[in-house]
Formats: sequence, C-alpha cells, structure tokens
Amino acid sequence: MLVDSHCHLDFPEFQEDFEAVLARAEEAGVKTMMTICTHVTKFDQVHAIAKAHDNIFCTVGIHPHNADSEPEVTVDQLVQWASDPKVVGFGETGLDYFYEHSPREIQQRQFRTHIEAARKLDLPVIVHTRDAEEDTLAIIEEEYNKAPFRGLIHCFSASDAFAQRVVSMGFYISISGIVTFKKAEELREAIKNVPVDRLLVETDAPYLAPIPKRGKRNEPAYTAFTAAKVAEIKGLSEEEFAKQSTDNYFTLFSKAKRG
Repeated sequence: MLVDSHCHLDFPEFQEDFEAVLARAEEAGVKTMMTICTHVTKFDQVHAIAKAHDNIFCTVGIHPHNADSEPEVTVDQLVQWASDPKVVGFGETGLDYFYEHSPREIQQRQFRTHIEAARKLDLPVIVHTRDAEEDTLAIIEEEYNKAPFRGLIHCFSASDAFAQRVVSMGFYISISGIVTFKKAEELREAIKNVPVDRLLVETDAPYLAPIPKRGKRNEPAYTAFTAAKVAEIKGLSEEEFAKQSTDNYFTLFSKAKRG
C-alpha cells in the first residue's frame, strides 16, 4: 500500500479520464490520495472529490502563487473549512520567490495565517518553498518557538541543513518524482540523512512525473516509481518503505482514517 500525499485531482488535466486515473492508482497499490487545495475559491471542487471517495482526503489553503489574487483568508475561516471530516490539513501554503506571482509580504502573512490555523486545530500545515529557504525556515522557527505545530515540507528540494532543522522540530519531508531525475544527486544525498520515519512520498500530479514517465502528465499511480527510488536510497525493500511511508502519512495526518 502507498499514499500519494500530494496531488491536484481537481485540476483540468484530470477531467477527461478521472475514473481511469483512480483505477490505475489502485492497480499500482496507491490506496490513499490527498488532493491539495491551492485556491480557497475552488475549495468546494477539491472537497467534493474527497467527499465522493472514501480513500481520498483533502486540505484547504492558498498556494503562495495565489496569495495576492485570492481573497485573504483569516484563521477563523480556515478553521471553519477544516471542521469537515475529510479536511485533514492546511495548505499548500508557504513562500515562492522563484516566480514571485504574489508579493513576498502577502505570501509571508498568509503563511503565518495558515500556521496559526494549523496550531489551533492541531492539523499539519503543508509547506511549499522555492528559492525562499532562508525566509521559510525563519518563519517556521519563529512560529514554532511561539507554540509548536505540525508540518510537512512538500516536494522537498531544499538543502540537507534545511531538512535537518525542520525535522528537529518534528516536521516530515515529502519526496516527489524529482528524486528520480539524473541531476538530483544533492536531493538523494539529503534524503539519506532524513530518518525513514519522517518520509512521505507524493506525485504533485499533474506535475513532475518521475522517470520513466518524465515529460508526461503525472498521476497518482506514479507514486510507485518515486517510492521505489526512495526505498533504494534508504536501503529498504519496496514493501518495507511502502509500509513505513504509509504509516508516516497516517501518523502525521492523524485525522485521515485508514480504509
């Protein structure tokens, strides 16, 4: 059994063959999926997918790209949305200075809002960080020192030092198909130093398809390729890592119910 801990099943790329995508995931052993909210204005669509399938959970939040274009949410609004049984975390949120689609100040403010909501309900916050390692870490550490909260660095591609600092605060690390790419040696080295009980796997579908599917639309079934590579890096059998990463998902996202 595997869990795709981060995919975007509401995206238009899946409209035409949605049921076939789910069937292929099942065949590949991906028994649980978490579809991630990037716009609160589209939360109803994300939520509807999770409600319609026992093995799909969801989050609520605003991607940093959309921090300026979406209505600015309050802690209370996020908490209210997350009162539903199928909403098991907040995000994705965080900082993205690569594209800077939204001003940094707004990204940072919304990131802190999501963290406060996560702290209030003791649900994990799913963190996106790109070209913003220093500021992401500064906000996480500052907020954690106010009062602890649970979190996950999604699609991890930061430094080994970053990984060690967030893991020391109890965070988990989620690995995407990037780990299979030829030029990702630094990422593979960083993963060696992350305790196996802190690792999750994801697709970020429809993006970042792993080798041997690179260049194609990604989908939850391809979690298996990423998990196989991480198992190899950690010196585990695919079955051992599948069990461990699934256990890790349900430990972190404790509101999600095993099927």
